[in-house]
Amino acid sequence: MKILSRAVLALLLSSGAVFAGSAFAAPAAKKLPAHCNDVCLTGAVNSYLAALVAHDPAQVPLSAHVEFVENTKNLKPGEGLWKTASAPPASFKIYVPDAVSEQVGFLGVMQSEGKPIMLGLRLKIRAGEIVAAEHLIASNLREASLKNLQETPKPFLTDVPASQRNSRADMIRIASMYYPALSHADANNAPFASDCVRHENGLQTVANPKPAKVTSAMSLLGSYSCEAQIKSGTFNYITRIEPVRVMIADPTTGLVFGLSQFRQPMKTNVYKLNGVPGYPTTTINVKPFDLPAAHVFKVYGGKIHQIEAMGFTMPYDSKTGWENNPDHGR
Repeated sequence: MKILSRAVLALLLSSGAVFAGSAFAAPAAKKLPAHCNDVCLTGAVNSYLAALVAHDPAQVPLSAHVEFVENTKNLKPGEGLWKTASAPPASFKIYVPDAVSEQVGFLGVMQSEGKPIMLGLRLKIRAGEIVAAEHLIASNLREASLKNLQETPKPFLTDVPASQRNSRADMIRIASMYYPALSHADANNAPFASDCVRHENGLQTVANPKPAKVTSAMSLLGSYSCEAQIKSGTFNYITRIEPVRVMIADPTTGLVFGLSQFRQPMKTNVYKLNGVPGYPTTTINVKPFDLPAAHVFKVYGGKIHQIEAMGFTMPYDSKTGWENNPDHGR
């Protein structure tokens, strides 16, 4: 998202990282079709999640050379969330199948060791086998955030009318524009709709009611629109987002799934704001950090209408986990 606003920065900084990496082991499960369409891809996610909770990688057709990364760490099937998953996603589930790339993205809330986590999942399928699996896990979710993670927001379940659909290529291009908009503090870099809403780890970070009493720049900026918030300079601390891996899109639902790594050097703690009454600057007192994230964008009519994002913090300039096999990381 922009990525995770400072409103949730404290939460992210307290979130633990749990992510998995490369794999092996010959597949025991029945292979998927030679070409996996949208229905196949969605089914592959459900089977994979069930296998996680069963702690049994043999239930899904993993390639003998599957690459598995969890929270930027290279692991093997059976490690990481494969050990700790305790309940599958219930009512908050967003699927982004892409038959063109034979990849599927997913955001959902499930349980690990009996506690709720937000999972960003990517599966890449070739010749009926899962050749790459990626987990992003946000834990320590706040009660206030969990209230927004009880049900899947309707826009992420609703097909886009044919007259308003964009092509797959245009959807990916539009969603990709979000990242330079953040790092350049220029909302003109991305086409936001007037009804744009963004959630980060469940917390709504834009378009909230204006507080009766403004006590900080952040309390006021949380009521701004997606476009106005970026133009205010509130994300001036975001200077580098790399890599950005937006590659999964479903024109029918208008959803785009993207992965990225925000890298924050935090060379200063005072940042200039623009047009925020009473607040010419804002102060952020945190050490340098990275923020790996997953975003799902609702795109139609050439604009971004809704953003659901999740992420967690790591040491500054951390690896992504895909350095040894970048082809499977995108």
